[in-house]
Amino acid sequence: MQQHMIVSREEWIAARKALMAGEKELTQAREALSRQRRELPWVKVDKDYVFDGPGGKMTLGDLFMGRPQLVVQHVMFAPEWDAACKNCSFWADGFERMVPHLAARDTTMIAISRAPLVKLDAFKARMGWTFDWVSSGESDFNYDYGVSFTQAQIDAGNAKYNYGTTPLYGPELPGISVFFRDETGSVFHTYSTFARGLDMMNAAYHYLDLTPLGRHEEGLPYPMDWVRLRDQYQPAPVQASCCHS
Repeated sequence: MQQHMIVSREEWIAARKALMAGEKELTQAREALSRQRRELPWVKVDKDYVFDGPGGKMTLGDLFMGRPQLVVQHVMFAPEWDAACKNCSFWADGFERMVPHLAARDTTMIAISRAPLVKLDAFKARMGWTFDWVSSGESDFNYDYGVSFTQAQIDAGNAKYNYGTTPLYGPELPGISVFFRDETGSVFHTYSTFARGLDMMNAAYHYLDLTPLGRHEEGLPYPMDWVRLRDQYQPAPVQASCCHS
C-alpha cells in the first residue's frame, strides 16, 4: 500500500470537500445516463419461451408474477456443471435480500440459468438463497439474450458478447436483462448489460471502493481470482491483541 499524507483534521476536510465536487459531478452524470437508459426504444418479444420453475412450466410472462417490470440475472450455470459460477454467485449474494424492496416498486427480480431445476434448487439450498430461480435449459432464451453461445457459433466467429465489444472468454457468460409487460400482456425487452456494465450492481465492490485498499486486485491472474463461493472462504487467522501476546 502506498504511503499517505498525514494531515490535520481541517486539511483533511478541505481535501474531502474537493473530492466531493467530483463525486457530485459523477452523481449528476449517472442520473443523466439513467434517464437516457429509460428513454431507450423497446423490442417486442414475439418468441415463446418456456422455463422450468418450482410449480412447473412457466412462460416469460409468468415470470413477472403480476408486476409490470422484470429484472433477470443471468447466472452462469451450464447443465453439465455441479455449481453456479463463483463470480455470478458473488452478485447473487448481493441481491438476495433486495427482492421484497424491488417488488414494492412493481419490479420482479429472478435468476435464470440453463442448468436443470434440480441442480438450481440444490445449489440454492447450499447458498441459503430465497430468490426465485428458474431453468431455461429447454429454450433459446440464454442464447437469444447474449449470455450463452453454441460451439458452432464460437467456431464460426459469430459469438458476440456485449454486442461484440468484449472478447468472448467462454460459452457461458454473465448479464442482466430487463423486460416490461403492458396491460395487454405484451412483453418488451428494454435493456441488457454485460461485462463491466454489471459492476454497478455489486454493492460489495462499491463498499470496497470506499476503502484505502480499494478492490486491491492488482497482480492477480485476473481481477476476480480472489472471489470464492460464500461457503468456501477460509477464515482469516485471529491476531492476538492483548498485552500478553
